[in-house]
Amino acid sequence: MKRKDFFKIAAPAFLLLANGNIVRADEQVNTLLKKKKRVRFAIASDLHYGQPGTDYDRFLKEAVARINEEHTKVPFDFCMLNGDIVHNDPAHYPAAKEHIERLKMKYYVTPGNHDMVTPEHWKRIWNQPVNYDFVVNGTVFLAGTTSNEKGEYICPDLKWMEQKLEQHKKARNLFVIIHINPAKLTTHGIDCPEFLALLKRYKNVRAVFNGHDHDEDGIKKKLDIPFVFDAHVGGNWGTSYQGFRVVELLEDGGVFTYVMNPNERLNEARL
Repeated sequence: MKRKDFFKIAAPAFLLLANGNIVRADEQVNTLLKKKKRVRFAIASDLHYGQPGTDYDRFLKEAVARINEEHTKVPFDFCMLNGDIVHNDPAHYPAAKEHIERLKMKYYVTPGNHDMVTPEHWKRIWNQPVNYDFVVNGTVFLAGTTSNEKGEYICPDLKWMEQKLEQHKKARNLFVIIHINPAKLTTHGIDCPEFLALLKRYKNVRAVFNGHDHDEDGIKKKLDIPFVFDAHVGGNWGTSYQGFRVVELLEDGGVFTYVMNPNERLNEARL
């Protein structure tokens, strides 16, 4: 893969600029943190509530507490839980939802391959469909599914995505949130060339947020589209910490983001 098509941020002391250049973050991070925000949200994935042999109840409880703590410092507009809320068994949804509803901000969810319920069942649980859009302070978010009730990996719904991208083409900023990486940039990603070609047509697509790969906590690029990862909250593999990502759309149009590990910032980057 060519260097221009692939880039990963791994060091917390650097920033990735929109033109692909890298600059030292040392002094710039504090300046970015103080800038006025248009939208600020947290995103976490792979809760795997109910996975045997893991301390899943503690993992989720602590993640919710840490997100709430960050919210008290600088409020989030919402929190996105990006897939694999439970681990294979829908019987765990009530207990998982009880923890999630302790979040002190609005939250949204997307399905992952371990959630394994029909779209109808999913909507009954969360009162949200598997594909939907929402707008926060003029910024558009498209949240979609990349799996089905069998746990199979699937590409995003191309027809639905195209309809929504066209509907929101005049929006200044648009973010896509899906569980599985559709650019085959990771060990467990899939190849969705038609979807990538569709995204490339819309210049207001700022980034795609993915979970699924528990060992990924950086940013990778393909066709100049940033694909942003957030490690994991639960499960039995991945990064050595259970973390989440913070994303800030600044008033000047820049996007500043970093991972919480969950107590310290990692991998600060500007898109």
